[in-house]
Amino acid sequence: MSTFSPSRTFVAGLVLALATSAAFAATPPQPFTATYQVLRDGEAIGQATIQLKAVGDGQYEYSNDVKGTSGLAAMLGASSSETTRFRWTGGVPETLTYDYKMETAIKQKQRHLQADWSTHQVSVTDNGKHFSYATAPGMVDRNTLPLALGLALQDNKRSVTLPVGVKQQIESQQFQVKGKETVKVPAGNFQAERVERTDSDKSFDAWYAPRKYPVPVKLAQSDGGNLTLQLIGYHQP
Repeated sequence: MSTFSPSRTFVAGLVLALATSAAFAATPPQPFTATYQVLRDGEAIGQATIQLKAVGDGQYEYSNDVKGTSGLAAMLGASSSETTRFRWTGGVPETLTYDYKMETAIKQKQRHLQADWSTHQVSVTDNGKHFSYATAPGMVDRNTLPLALGLALQDNKRSVTLPVGVKQQIESQQFQVKGKETVKVPAGNFQAERVERTDSDKSFDAWYAPRKYPVPVKLAQSDGGNLTLQLIGYHQP
């Protein structure tokens, strides 16, 4: 199973920009739990649980856990987990650490990213290989990317550029609102804003109802498989 992580999957400081604007959200995000149905090529294969928690000192933990529930994904015991700790500073979040783990009966993957903002260095360990590069103000990671986009839309941004820390470097990823569409998902029907990535030929489409939720109601992308997340439920404590 190629799991869907809302940065791939889903695939998020952070500078969200409209043109050259540097900041986007003055109010810290509120804790929540969201559940999603995971589909591959249109068939349900699992469920994802995404959770945001405040952990004190202006820091947050953002987790994304996916479990295979049917078909080959269930047979192989496929699961993945992504956990990011970020700080809320200057009205924007910045990634501090990011951990990814994927397991099946026949394969395992792991990645750990740490941003040292005192030395402005990012260190990455990916399946035993080590990489390092310089930080960028407002850097996010692939796990929190969909949350970052949602926060930008809540601030009425229509075009967003994000510095995303990946394995070997920071990618400047660009996204744009392409219009409104009616989307039907298990959580209901939504008049949603469709966001596309515009700097890459890798398919990435996310549908947001930003007045209701900071995360997508639907997310689809081809990188890592034709995977789709559809919102089942959203809860705030």
